[in-house]
Amino acid sequence: MTQSQDTVVRIHAALEAARAVLKTFTPGAIEAEYKAGHDPVTEADRAVDRVLRENLLREGEGWLSEESVDNLSRLEKRRVWVVDPLDGTREFVQGIPEFCVSIAMVEDGIPVAGGICNPATDELILGSRETGVTYNGQPAHPSQRKGLHGALVLASRSEVKRGEWKQFESAEFNIRPMGSVAYKLGLVAAGKADLTFTLVPKNEWDVAAGAALVESAGGFILTLNNSPLRCNQKDPLLSGLLGGGPFLRAPLLALLDRHAQTVGDDKSR
Repeated sequence: MTQSQDTVVRIHAALEAARAVLKTFTPGAIEAEYKAGHDPVTEADRAVDRVLRENLLREGEGWLSEESVDNLSRLEKRRVWVVDPLDGTREFVQGIPEFCVSIAMVEDGIPVAGGICNPATDELILGSRETGVTYNGQPAHPSQRKGLHGALVLASRSEVKRGEWKQFESAEFNIRPMGSVAYKLGLVAAGKADLTFTLVPKNEWDVAAGAALVESAGGFILTLNNSPLRCNQKDPLLSGLLGGGPFLRAPLLALLDRHAQTVGDDKSR
C-alpha cells in the first residue's frame, strides 16, 4: 500500500468514526454557543474534533482544526492534517442537511488527499491526487462543461442572504444557495455541480479537503486573488476560493474580472 492509499484509508476510517459520533446528536435539536465573530459551535463540533484527532494524528504529523487550539509546531511538519469537524454548523443547528465532516492531508503546503462526509444525505466523497476521487464508492469526475451558460454554481447561503450575489442575478449560470463550503467543493469534485466560489475570506480548514478533492478529480482550484492554494500557513485565513470543472477556469476568471472592473468604476463615480 502506498502512502497515498494509506492516507485515504485513514481518512475513510476517521470519517466513519465521526459519523458514528454524530448519530448521537440530533440536527435541529442542539444548542449552540457563539464564538468571536458570531460563528456557532456545538458539543457535536467538539466531540467530532476529539474523535478525528484520535483516529488521524500520528507521530511527526501536524494538526490544524477549527475546534482545536492552534499549535504552531505544525509549521515545522511536512505532513499536516487540516480538518473541520463540522463544516456548516449553522445548518446543523437549524436541521438543514447541508453540513459535513471535512478532512485534508496537506504535504509541503499542498492539499494532496481529502474526505468529506455528509451524514444527513449519506454522501461520502474521498480521494487523493494519486488514487483519484470516489463518490459513495464510485469513480467521480468534475464537470466537463466548456462555458458558463446554464452552469450550476453553488453559492454560500450566508453570502446570498447578505446580498453579495446580487451582482450575479443576471448572469447566464444558475445559482443555488447552500451551506458548508466544504460540502459544496465536494459536490463540485464529484460532478454534481459545475462551480463554486466564495466572495469573502475563508480559513484553511473550511476549504482544504474540498480543494484536495477537486484537484484530485481533475478540476481547478484558485484563491480569490488568483493564486494557487497553499495551506499550513501561519495565518490560516485565505482571500476566498474558486473551484470548478477544468474548462470553466478561464470563463469564470473573465467574469469575475468584469465584475471587479464594474465595481471599481461604480466606486470611482
